[in-house]
Amino acid sequence: MELVERPRRLRKNPVIRGMVRETRVSADSLVFPMFVVEGENIKEEIPSMPGQYRYSIDRISEELDALKKAGVKSVLLFGIPKHKDDCGSEAWNPEGIVQKAVRYIKKNYPDIYIITDVCMCEYTSHGHCGILDGEYVHNDKTLEVLAKTALSHVQAGADMVAPSDMMDGRIKAIREILDENNFEDVPIMSYAVKYASSYYGPFRDAADSAPAFGDRKSYQMDFHNRKEALKEVRLDIAEGADIIMVKPGIAYLDVLREVADFCDKPIAVYSVSGEYSMIKAAAAAGYIDEAGIVCESSVAMYRAGADILITYYAKELAGYIKEGRIG
Repeated sequence: MELVERPRRLRKNPVIRGMVRETRVSADSLVFPMFVVEGENIKEEIPSMPGQYRYSIDRISEELDALKKAGVKSVLLFGIPKHKDDCGSEAWNPEGIVQKAVRYIKKNYPDIYIITDVCMCEYTSHGHCGILDGEYVHNDKTLEVLAKTALSHVQAGADMVAPSDMMDGRIKAIREILDENNFEDVPIMSYAVKYASSYYGPFRDAADSAPAFGDRKSYQMDFHNRKEALKEVRLDIAEGADIIMVKPGIAYLDVLREVADFCDKPIAVYSVSGEYSMIKAAAAAGYIDEAGIVCESSVAMYRAGADILITYYAKELAGYIKEGRIG
């Protein structure tokens, strides 16, 4: 048969397949989310996220050592305080759980790049992401506490802050307070495109952050919307965002691709708790090859335009890269 084009020529063996690969994956682009709690000698498995733990500061070295060995260099910190109140005051306490964890990591693991989540839901007694006006989250009153929280994280030594609250104007408020305090070199990774998603269920278990009433649909995005994502990205870039995030991951590849094509900022994607737990559950039942699914779904997010992948599978992915299963 006379065929001019034979695509299989470039699939003949691993060497040529690697040579012509369109999507490259590196451990440098992986970020591992960590949950830090107050107390001592705590390593507590999260029931809905097998293999993931809440750590007290005196035991986070176990996870950090494993990350370092795997070649993962960046973490995203979430703090879970003992005390919660209506305004989430522990969020900006200089001796709060995240602030103390940042100082510990910077002292003992100076090569780890620390990104801190900036939100109120873990700190408020009502579980919403801001200051309430009745049962409505008041946008502008929340901006002040978000800005104070971000500043306290950076003063403790955080390398980057990542506001996840979805209040309008929060990037501007944080950029201004950081610049006013001579932290103009600290970048902001914006949860710019964060949908109100059922994929977050296990995280709310992990972070003890489920809302006490209602839902978050008045501030997180409607999952029916695509063009709205581009509006959010445009606004956050104008306010000073350095990195744009899309969240969740695998169910929003169309949005991720469009955002990546739309803007010239680095794009992060958060493969969230529900994605992790569904893979874990299916693998435990023997329905899927866990490693194969993790590799394939992760590459899908890079292929759709991600430069940075925030994932609970960061250590495993770094290992698969070393093994040549992906790369």
